[in-house]
Amino acid sequence: MNTEITTTVNNLLNEPKDIVIVGHKNPDGDAVGSCLGLYFFLKKLGHNPTVIVPNDFPDFLKWLPGSETILIYEKNSEQSESCISEADLIFTLDFNSLGRIGSMQEPLEQSNAAFVMIDHHQQPSDYAVATYSDTSMSSTCEMVYVFMESLEGLHLLDSKIATNLYTGIMTDTGSFRFPSTSASTHRRIAFLIEAGANNAIIHQNIYDTSSPDRMKLLGVALKNLVILPEFKTAYISLTQKDLDENKFKKGDTEGFVNYALSIKGIVFAVIFIENKQESIIKMSLRSKGDFSVNEVARTHYHGGGHINAAGGRSSHSLNKTISEFISILPDYKAALCQ
Repeated sequence: MNTEITTTVNNLLNEPKDIVIVGHKNPDGDAVGSCLGLYFFLKKLGHNPTVIVPNDFPDFLKWLPGSETILIYEKNSEQSESCISEADLIFTLDFNSLGRIGSMQEPLEQSNAAFVMIDHHQQPSDYAVATYSDTSMSSTCEMVYVFMESLEGLHLLDSKIATNLYTGIMTDTGSFRFPSTSASTHRRIAFLIEAGANNAIIHQNIYDTSSPDRMKLLGVALKNLVILPEFKTAYISLTQKDLDENKFKKGDTEGFVNYALSIKGIVFAVIFIENKQESIIKMSLRSKGDFSVNEVARTHYHGGGHINAAGGRSSHSLNKTISEFISILPDYKAALCQ
């Protein structure tokens, strides 16, 4: 984080303020962890922070310290809008466009508060007075750590802050196996463990809590796996019926796409998930090496993300979405098969 951003943020935080911290729609471990880590840090600095997310987050994150304080806009819109309207300062974490927050976009755009963005996705929008954007970072949680370090606040880290930041870094790096995991990431993780993050318990709480229904849904997903060896691509599809029959809950499909990517010789993997309620097909795209799923998601699926991990959506039927996906693969064959 450069000196100019540090100076701006220090000036914004020079006296106690009402602060809102916002995470993106369909919050994941990095969004929830970064918001809660910053929440406890700002409280220690004497501010009055509130975390708001557009919709609910998975049960496997609801053990995180402070998770019970999060306002869910879909369920508490009146209270959330009151907090936003009264805020002196708004932090937006793990997203860089207000289009990522659904129905929360309008009240945020109407706010007179100053905005600070902390995010590691590509192509940030220009809405904040201080934008800390770094696509080389493993996660927004790691960026929040650097943010705290730049404000000379690492001595304030305790087990609550450390647990939340560790969780976000761990989940966004695939347990530290993705290329964005740097030597600096590991050094910061070591500091978080020393500050009170229990790595074994965190891993257990996130990854070792699958319900029987989720495991059955995974079985359906693997049965629906299709491999396209000529394009080094594999995809999984789940219909609304598949979800309903296996009592789907938010977060149950987390990580399913990685099973397709783990197949020998596969460079590009996608999961297509039908969502009848929203009349869309949700997509998670993953890749290995230099193949950019961010480019694919932005070009074809109203989405984006990182080089090796992105999300998108389609308004077509599941079958048509898959057919169109297969039809674009020849355009990427050279990049996939190099």
